[in-house]
Order: sequence, then structure tokens, then C-alpha cells
Amino acid sequence: MTARFRRRAVLGAAIAAPLAAPLAAPGIGRAQALPTVRFAYDWILNGPYSFGIAGERQGFFRELGINLSIQRGFGSARIPLDMAAGTFDIAMCDPTPTLRFMSQNPDNDLIAVGLLWDQAPTAVTVRADGPITEISQLAGKTLAAPEFDGGRQVFPAFAAVNNIPLSSITWMSVAPELRETMLVQRRADGITGFVTSTALSLRALGMDLPAQRIFRYREHGLDFFYGSVLLTTRRYMDANPDAVRAVVHGMIRSLRWAFANRAESIAALRAREPLTDVAIETIRQDMAMAELVDSPNVRRLGLGVMEAPRFARQIEAVQAAFSLGAMPTPDRFFTDRFLPPAAERQLG
Repeated sequence: MTARFRRRAVLGAAIAAPLAAPLAAPGIGRAQALPTVRFAYDWILNGPYSFGIAGERQGFFRELGINLSIQRGFGSARIPLDMAAGTFDIAMCDPTPTLRFMSQNPDNDLIAVGLLWDQAPTAVTVRADGPITEISQLAGKTLAAPEFDGGRQVFPAFAAVNNIPLSSITWMSVAPELRETMLVQRRADGITGFVTSTALSLRALGMDLPAQRIFRYREHGLDFFYGSVLLTTRRYMDANPDAVRAVVHGMIRSLRWAFANRAESIAALRAREPLTDVAIETIRQDMAMAELVDSPNVRRLGLGVMEAPRFARQIEAVQAAFSLGAMPTPDRFFTDRFLPPAAERQLG
């Protein structure tokens, strides 16, 4: 642990190292391609994730000397597995399943290099016209979700703080595209997931927001959980520090730009994904910006910063919920060395 980390007890310096020069060295011809970084989100390319696509189309990453290849993901719990296997270079994911993976695989070399969502999007949703009106009534019920779904992965911690016997829950494992259908058709009592995904997907199926009863984990005991980090491996980080810095700087710049240019960000998403429902994804993006990105912590510290005391609480909660052994320390999990200066991390 660095002296600065001990002194400030924070995982993000107010002033980070200056931005490195672009990877492309002087004299490289235009015909020569920039080095490619394989990047993955943890879910489908929709409104909350449009910022990276918008930043790529704006040329932010090329200006920083890389070609960013953005791909969709299949759940936060899949990201650590894919990262360890070398499928991607850097990815965005929920830290909870990553902490679990790191504890169960102590020889891993995963490390987070940035924070994008200060607040966690995880939630369990039931029908507003159903019998479940309180969290305690989830006991004994059937919940539907993909196995790698972030909401399902974090549910044990949510259940622990709310005294829900985990053994009483029956899980229905479904493909991502069938999760919301299970609730609409009353084949499941509830579903887990990122609220930015489930709420609007249910609406598209005819179950509008007033017909949903949403239990956000952060509103029921897990307000200290962080949302999504930028994850890579130490091997890649040590071999490609400029590329990692370019991704972190570029993603934070893209998020700031999308925060101020919502319609243009969704337009970039539609250019990448022609079947994008602009109306739905606009609402989904606005929900993510309001609930996950913009927070008192971000207004105080800027984007990208993880505070050690808060994250230590998340580590302890994950360890207890999953009965894990040794856990990574905050400074083993996260480094702030690639963050932009404080002035470049403000939402405005």
C-alpha cells in the first residue's frame, strides 16, 4: 500500500499522472493502423453503455493513440473468466463477482484501473399487482435470471443484509432475452438484473414502470456497493501502460461527453446498432446517468475514484455473503495510477 493511499485512505488521487503521449510515435504513416485494444461491456450494447460507442465515434480513443474494439458482454460474472482467459484486454463490470473470482482464484492477476458507475444498478423486480410488497416476502419465491447476471451474483449479499434465507430462493436460469418474459407471463415471482436493463425491457413488453415494484439493492442495505469498474490484468497493464491509460482517459472523457450530449450519444449507439429503439434507450441512458453516474460522491471526488473505507465494506460484505476465504485488499484490487487529473474527471 502506497504512502499516499495510507495517508488519504482513498483509491484515487486528486491529481493523477499527466496524460501520456499517444501510442502512435511521430513519423508513423497514416496507412499504419493504430494498436487495437479489445474492450468488452458486461451486457448488450444499449443506452447506459452508449457513452463508449459515442466516444469511439467522436475519435477520442484515436486521439489517444489506440483503436478501441468494443464488444458486448454476457453478464458481469463472465467478465473475470473471459479476462483471465485472455478474451479481452479491458472490460467494464460489477466488482462483486470479480471479488468472488479473485478470492476463489488467488493466483489471478486481475486489477481494476478505473470506476465508471459510482452507484450499483442491481435490483430485484416483482409485479406491482402481485403479493410481494416487502423484501422479506421474497423468501420462498422463484426468481428468474441468467446465471452470470450481475443482479443474481450480488443477490446473496442483498439477502444477507435483509435476512432472507438464501436456501429458500428457487432460481430459474434463463437466457438473457427471456428473463423479463418470465415475469410478464407470471412464470417467475421476480427477476434480478441491472435496473437500467430490466425496467425498460419490461416496459417494452407492456409492463410499464407503475406495474413494476423495484427493490434496488442500494436502497435496501447495500448503498456502499460500487457499480462498475474498468478491469484488466496486471500482465496486460504492465506490458501496455499507455494503452491502459488511453482507455481510462478515453472512457472517462466519453462518459463526461455523453452526460452533456445525451441525444448525440444515443445517435452513435443507433449508428452502431441499427435496431436501437431510440425512445427506450434514451430513457435507459437517462436512468443510468441519474442513478449510477451522477452522485454526491462523484460531485465531491470526480469520476473514477474509489474510496478505500467504502470499498472495504463491500469486500467484507461479499466475503460474508459467499463464505469466502482470503479476499483482495482495496489496493490489491484497484490502482489509481491511470486516472486523468481531477479537472478532467468532473461532470460539470
